[in-house]
Amino acid sequence: MFIDTARITVRAGNGGNGAVAFHREKYIAAGGPDGGDGGRGGDVFFTVDDHMTTLMDFRYKRKYAAANGENGQSKRCTGKSGANLYIRVPRGTVVRDAASGAVMHDMSDGKDWRAARGGNGGWGNQHFATPTRQAPRFAKNGAPGEEHDLLLELKLLADVGLAGYPNVGKSTLLSVLSAARPKIANYHFTTLQPNLGVVSVGEGRSFVMADIPGLIEGAAEGAGLGHDFLRHVDRCRLIIHVLDASGSEGRDPLCDFETINAELEGWNSELASRKQIVALNKCDIIAGDPDGLAALEALEAELDRRGFEHMRISAATGEGCSALAYRAADLLDTLPPVQYFEPEYVAPLPSAGSAEDVTIEVEDGVFILEGDWLYRVTGSVNFDDYESRMWYERTLREAGIFDRLEALGIKEGDTVSIYDLEFDYVK
Repeated sequence: MFIDTARITVRAGNGGNGAVAFHREKYIAAGGPDGGDGGRGGDVFFTVDDHMTTLMDFRYKRKYAAANGENGQSKRCTGKSGANLYIRVPRGTVVRDAASGAVMHDMSDGKDWRAARGGNGGWGNQHFATPTRQAPRFAKNGAPGEEHDLLLELKLLADVGLAGYPNVGKSTLLSVLSAARPKIANYHFTTLQPNLGVVSVGEGRSFVMADIPGLIEGAAEGAGLGHDFLRHVDRCRLIIHVLDASGSEGRDPLCDFETINAELEGWNSELASRKQIVALNKCDIIAGDPDGLAALEALEAELDRRGFEHMRISAATGEGCSALAYRAADLLDTLPPVQYFEPEYVAPLPSAGSAEDVTIEVEDGVFILEGDWLYRVTGSVNFDDYESRMWYERTLREAGIFDRLEALGIKEGDTVSIYDLEFDYVK
């Protein structure tokens, strides 16, 4: 079964907690705090596997989580970082944000991409020693890892796409021009999944051709196998539009041509404007038919009038197929490279939650604040920028954090610790 879309959830590992420990050794008095930091949580990466051709694996497993970091230990030993998780996907997979549908990354360049960042490990009590606080009995918890709901969408990487109605000979043409062996039969929708073949046109010169499920009217709105086709033709640099020039299916080839182009336009206006070669297939059927040849010449005249290049072929006998392949290769030399989808996802500004969702502990006169939304908000602030700092202070005040601190008896000049940051409280 060919699966080309999937929805999954990825979660990076949480950071390990910092340790509270003190140096204990014979003949060493007041060794001081030596609690180690927690290990960092593992990241989640996507990596390209050229041996994968579908997203079938994601049909059965939809949740992926990297390992958490280990807690810190005594003797200033940092906990072990969590192992990164690598998720294998086929080349050409586009990763989107599930909520907005915005493109986050295009897995076409073969480079690994980090989808979720692991949380930092919490500080051990060794970091909180000061001349006036020489024995801190507190440490920081690890930060949570990022979590995302993602849509995976496979868009095949092919130079040439075969477009056309069902049963016009696209699969046969691919089998003639390449070593691919797609299923071929005399009924509609024989091709239920895309097939790729490498077409060689001389030493050191070749291109990838895709035989994709046939289109019908309404495909751009999802009728038939429409979206399954159109998703994969998105990247094709050249379209070979295959028409049944003999009319053996009882349809008008020109009407077929207009319908398919209308569906391409409905899916993506830029796609409809790409270079096309019209392959007039099944010409062998009308070779000795004067009426058929007259209709073919009228069709060619109309295509000339509209500015479309066309070639007569017979996929069944191989006539004209080699010339078509060489012409396609020549055109590819002049066309832009394969399309890559640029990231368009912008992470939403984290919003403040309730002050009740933040834990506040007082240790040795230090007010320690922790909470998931507080971690996200703090991580989004540029503390070198005045306006960003003011936004941060205003956000905490509006969330009720200042009120809770004052209810706990905080005084001006007391220390407030928020993850890796410490502030002096100022009313």
